[in-house]
Amino acid sequence: MKTYNHLFPTIYAFDALYAAYKRARRGKRHLPEILRFESNLESELIQLQNELIWGEYQTGPYRLFYVHKPKKRLVAALPFRDRVVQHALHAALEPIWEPRFIHHSYACRPGKGMHAGADTAQKWLRDIERHYGKAHVLKADVRKYFASINRRILFRLLARRIRCPGTLALCRDILASWRHGLPIGNLISQLWANVYLHELDKFAKQTLRARRYIRYMDDFVIVHPDKAQLHHWRRQITAWLRASLKLELNRKTQVFPVARRHGRALDFLGYRMWAHRRRLRPDAIKRMHRRMRQMQGQYASGEINFADIRQRIASWDGHARRAHSYGLRQQLFTRYAFTRSTHNG
Repeated sequence: MKTYNHLFPTIYAFDALYAAYKRARRGKRHLPEILRFESNLESELIQLQNELIWGEYQTGPYRLFYVHKPKKRLVAALPFRDRVVQHALHAALEPIWEPRFIHHSYACRPGKGMHAGADTAQKWLRDIERHYGKAHVLKADVRKYFASINRRILFRLLARRIRCPGTLALCRDILASWRHGLPIGNLISQLWANVYLHELDKFAKQTLRARRYIRYMDDFVIVHPDKAQLHHWRRQITAWLRASLKLELNRKTQVFPVARRHGRALDFLGYRMWAHRRRLRPDAIKRMHRRMRQMQGQYASGEINFADIRQRIASWDGHARRAHSYGLRQQLFTRYAFTRSTHNG
């Protein structure tokens, strides 16, 4: 097994920290915290560099808040200087693991994403239906994944590849900065969460020989023509996760046929899909209606302009276009008119 020994200088080098700062500020340059950091940029980066070199760096305090869409989650945000450090660490670690991840792991990876994952899953449904008549799926997700990650196991997985004391010390400090598991909101949490479940990926592909296995963070699907085989794999995966990674599957984990008749849709990656049809999830449609009404009010009061509205709609429209949604999109875009209140001009 190849290991890496001299990573730390590539993390604390001034050029590396400067590049990390540029990535960390992307899309957020207007925020007061970042403007303060930029006003004394060279000194801030040199201070970070010295703290890392002399082993004095400690992860700062988290700011906690909840997001409620698509579901309620506690998010932890670090000060900007700590986000710069995590971008530098991520740049050093990602090239080690990225080539080792399986092809069909789609979350938080370059060139992957939800749409590519949904396309793959639907292609497999078509393939199975064409060759065997009906596709069955094992649809599963890990219960409270980020909070349930065992940090000792994770650190052991990191240390298999990393032999650099400074880099390991930085990883240990970041892990110790949170009370349990990994915080949602840390950049490095996304990579480490993939490192952790890469062990499941290897078990599914190499031990179970599950050919059509796909994962998006803690959600995974196996497509197969034989329902009994999927139930057998479900039991094996459940036992292996508990013994090897101290994780439990969510109670909603199920094996079922995917079909328009005598079956149901596969609800995965923002879509309800069958072999030859794909629809948006009803809760996503409701959220977009709420967002459109909210933007109507903001536009009427002068809080946003029409360019802001177009930008916000474009992302949803790009997602919706990948489903059978033409009528829905036409209805949505004609239903909501954007007018300004007279006192706003």
